[in-house]
Amino acid sequence: MHNTAVILAAGLGTRMKSSRPKVLHHIAGRPMLAHLLAACKTAFAATVVVTGPDMDEVARAAAPHPTVIQRERLGTAHAALAAADHFGAGAVTLVYGDNPLVTGPTLQRLGARLGAGDAALVLLGTRPPEPGAFGRIIGPAGFAERIVEFADATEAERAIGLCNVGGFSAAAADMRRWLGSIGNDNAKGEYYLTDLVAVARAEGASVAVVEAPWDECRGVNSRAELAAAEAAMQSRLRAAALAAGVTMTAPETVFLAADTALAADVTIEPHVVFGPGVTVGPDVTIRAFSHLEGCAISAGAIIGPYARLRPGSDIGAGAHVGNFVELKAARLGAGAKANHLTYLGDAEIGPRANIGAGTITCNYDGFAKHRTTIGADAFIGSDVALVAPVSVGDRAIIAAGSVITDPVAADALALARGRQVEKPGRAAELRMTKGKR
Repeated sequence: MHNTAVILAAGLGTRMKSSRPKVLHHIAGRPMLAHLLAACKTAFAATVVVTGPDMDEVARAAAPHPTVIQRERLGTAHAALAAADHFGAGAVTLVYGDNPLVTGPTLQRLGARLGAGDAALVLLGTRPPEPGAFGRIIGPAGFAERIVEFADATEAERAIGLCNVGGFSAAAADMRRWLGSIGNDNAKGEYYLTDLVAVARAEGASVAVVEAPWDECRGVNSRAELAAAEAAMQSRLRAAALAAGVTMTAPETVFLAADTALAADVTIEPHVVFGPGVTVGPDVTIRAFSHLEGCAISAGAIIGPYARLRPGSDIGAGAHVGNFVELKAARLGAGAKANHLTYLGDAEIGPRANIGAGTITCNYDGFAKHRTTIGADAFIGSDVALVAPVSVGDRAIIAAGSVITDPVAADALALARGRQVEKPGRAAELRMTKGKR
């Protein structure tokens, strides 16, 4: 026996006004579906995803979890029944793919409540700050006798704050039977998952309710709701980072990805954005207006302000990446410094090397990328162009304004710039010739 989660992800999300399937829209740098899969992984032995026709992108995003296709979009209960062959013999929990903020502990609570033995069906409820058009859960405390849709509710029922947001748990055999009993006698001719309560109650089964915080139960059906879910997720991620020993001087301005890994004693100044795949070691300072993605930063490094670290960047211990410096697929060795106005792409920078202002690695020739290697303790003067593939040896010095196309040996001084020529008095002659005084 095992417990199974079924994620209903076949919806088109027409209110999103997007050609992309709704569950693939991102929150905190990760598709909504990925958030749910991560939560389900902590609560269930198996997860299956229900998709619609021509939704290969969703199937790829769900991998390695199995997917089934709802060939006709005939409602949420119809979608859940499409996955019946995957229910197994244990308990089954059905969740909506557009509820991406529900957590693993909340899903575990659904299963635990079912295991208490006094209810055959458990549903997820919440108390929104503005209940609006949500269906109301009617019943004594902790239980549901029915769900009444807002349009059909009396004024007294509309005053009830406990609302249905999706999420149902039952034994697999019960779930199969009840889903198969749901009819479509409604205006849209669809099979609604919310009718599970009525079907279970018709058999005399008790239906329990597990309440979760509103910020876990926000559905996403529009761009505005996507933005609200992003804000809720960011609040959650910031709170976790602060609790783990990260300093944020203005946390509301910092945007984290779901997988951002921050060690203790990291300091993050205002207006910093983390894309996916960032790992930050202890005692790192990330200064204001920096953007990081797909990079690793070792202990004691200083990043920014206005720095951009692109995928493949690896910053060594105690290294400095300064203002308006961009790195891509570049390793900056321990203690190395690139403090101003520099682009380092496809580069290996040795420990304690100093990269002057305006330096660039010319890594792309229009056809392929090439690497630049700079040795330990090398000094690169300002406004230097390093035309890859090229190497600079340990402790070498590159004169300012040079264009380096050939390897530079260790301990050498390289100059590669035109010689300055001065013509005395020529400026005055030109002014006279052009009629200027």
